[in-house]
Amino acid sequence: MKVKTLLSLSVLSITLSTLSFPTFADTPKAVDKIDINQYVGKWYEIAHLPMYFQRQCVSDTSAKYAIKADNTISVLNSCRTASGEMKSSEGVAYPQNQGKSQLKVSFLPKGLRWLPFTKGDYWVLRVDPDYKVALVGGPSTKYLWILSKTPTIDEATYQSYLQTAKQQGYDLSNLIKTTHTSP
Repeated sequence: MKVKTLLSLSVLSITLSTLSFPTFADTPKAVDKIDINQYVGKWYEIAHLPMYFQRQCVSDTSAKYAIKADNTISVLNSCRTASGEMKSSEGVAYPQNQGKSQLKVSFLPKGLRWLPFTKGDYWVLRVDPDYKVALVGGPSTKYLWILSKTPTIDEATYQSYLQTAKQQGYDLSNLIKTTHTSP
């Protein structure tokens, strides 16, 4: 009886291991590498998942990246508030992998950037070959941005990037599209 039960469990185990079950959410994966010289410049936010640091931004959100002499990347994030005022925040990004597609970003004052646990993840999850559109997130699905070198992108491209985000496990039900009043 014990042998028959063990044999049945073994067959069941082997059968179940060969079945393919759909996964409900994959985890984000950065591209292997980016050409940092093509990536730097001004990027316009096309859409983002809500986050605390952008709670006052209502339009015209952009980021400017530039390579610094020490091979870090300067970051200047800007946006327009409900009152019409432009706000900006300066930071620095530190490459975390050889391909420079995974970075840590700090917006703390220079003298405090050494503090542990004060840098956010910035992973390039997808970028088109011409470096015109990018999908940015991190190792969790908490934050997400669709960025473009122009203030708008066509609907097919937008949908394609949304699909990539879904494939990487992002819930897009709270995604916010960003408007731009001027280039």
